[in-house]
Amino acid sequence: MRCRESKVATLSRKVLERNRRILTKDLLSKLAALISPTTLAPKWTSIELLDEATAHVKQLQQRVQMLKRKKQQLEDSMSTSFAVTDLESTVAVCLACRSNEKFILTRVIDVIEEEAAPVVAVSYSREDDKIHCIIYSQAVYSRIGIDSSKVHERLKRLTAS
Repeated sequence: MRCRESKVATLSRKVLERNRRILTKDLLSKLAALISPTTLAPKWTSIELLDEATAHVKQLQQRVQMLKRKKQQLEDSMSTSFAVTDLESTVAVCLACRSNEKFILTRVIDVIEEEAAPVVAVSYSREDDKIHCIIYSQAVYSRIGIDSSKVHERLKRLTAS
């Protein structure tokens, strides 16, 4: 009876070991496919494959850090932008600025109103750290109109400073 129990235990250990090897082989082949997705991938030993995977992960980490730095530089250099659209006796100014530059909206409205065009509507939306505004102004007398080029030049000077 004791002999039979040891044979069953030995068989179950062999089955467990075989299953472990099959699983390990499958996982290593998946890892190889991630590192070198071409069908002409070299046949690596397990150690070489793990070394390649480690180097690949380090390379990806460096790339993530570089992209984070680049994103931060772009965000730091991101300035206020605007577009002026002339619609006969109405002017629409689209403004995009950072949320910490809220004061610029009042300055833009001042510029528009100083050019003899009272503001009739303002709409805005917020996206992350950016605020997008559309300011509509309409000439008091439609025959006179609004000189949108003056508005554009003054806003250009305003956002440049």
